[in-house]
Amino acid sequence: MQRDYDLLIAGGGLAGNCLALALKDTGLRVAIVEANTREQLYASPAGDRALALAGGTVKMLEALGIWQGIRQAATAIKNIHISDRGHFGKTRLSAQKENVEALGYVISARDIEAHVARLASDANIELICPARVVGLMSGDNAVHVSLKRGDEAFGLSARLLVGADGGQSSVRKLLDIKQKVTEYGQTALVTTVKTSVPHNNTAYERFTAAGPLALLPVGQHECAVVWTRADEDAKALMTGSETDFLGALQDCFGYRLGELSLAAPRRVFPLSLIRAEKMVSGRAVIIGNASHQLHPVAGQGFNLGLRDVVVLAEMLIQQYEDGQDIGAADFLSRYARARQKDHDLVVGFTDNVVRIFSNDWLAPALARNIGLTLLDHIPAAKALLTRQAMGLAGRMPRLGSRR
Repeated sequence: MQRDYDLLIAGGGLAGNCLALALKDTGLRVAIVEANTREQLYASPAGDRALALAGGTVKMLEALGIWQGIRQAATAIKNIHISDRGHFGKTRLSAQKENVEALGYVISARDIEAHVARLASDANIELICPARVVGLMSGDNAVHVSLKRGDEAFGLSARLLVGADGGQSSVRKLLDIKQKVTEYGQTALVTTVKTSVPHNNTAYERFTAAGPLALLPVGQHECAVVWTRADEDAKALMTGSETDFLGALQDCFGYRLGELSLAAPRRVFPLSLIRAEKMVSGRAVIIGNASHQLHPVAGQGFNLGLRDVVVLAEMLIQQYEDGQDIGAADFLSRYARARQKDHDLVVGFTDNVVRIFSNDWLAPALARNIGLTLLDHIPAAKALLTRQAMGLAGRMPRLGSRR
């Protein structure tokens, strides 16, 4: 049977483009299907998000040839300061003590998305855009995908379809893959503030009864803010004046960075834990936000999604070099098993942090503050936490060694 492509990737965002770039020199026939124009993607409010790139993620971006072009736009995290508002517990992580250049980096989603899209264009990766996936059917040898572009309907086939089309994934919906949704009743308030005191490349994670507050270093005198509040509180903070918003933020964070002033619009993103019940169906697999969406505490979402990309790319390359079918059921099952432990670990860690630190009950408050204080004085435990924060606690994908 004649196939149009070996691999069709639904989604021209970060996950889809990174996967295509990882496969660009393999001989696989790859195309990306994207529903939005490049202009629409670039103008999306989601581009304002600050991404915290773990050290392990930076190594993967280097292997993909991406980091070299975005490093100048990123701010290094040299220290991480973790505290619990109104309590004694705190711990501090240091790049210097771990003998590394940085614990991670902060960059806007828009900066990295724009660069990755340019790289994909320069690599002549075929982009079918704007076009929507409206139907699919897996057969013995190919997956048949129905697309719609304006009033035009057409079909393509491939050995494998990858759904990298985000939280509202059309591929996941067409595959009828159910989701487990945990509602936190929380909203993330996102903005950027100027600080009157230099942040010295320190990222702050402050836990409060209403939810965590993160200030991530940007440039010399700015911090990206990710402030989690109960839905009603977030609504009030958004409808109130900028002065009221800053007053509440200052009261929550304190004056460690001096006076804060707004440097960007305020935006809101409802928060929940969403996880697909499976990653594979027929000749299709879902990755990144199509498979899992996490609470922003600890900033693990993009890092987890990129590991999906790199592990899948490694396995696809090996399968193709071995002359095997990249859409075979046993191969896709192996990929799902390979990712299950990482997903379980990160999802469980993130969910537990939200639950433990988003209340002010006496017993858990005392326990977590004793834990933070002990952690700050036990070098081995602190080193383990630092490696977890850097995304180095588990097996590192080896894509770079193959290129």
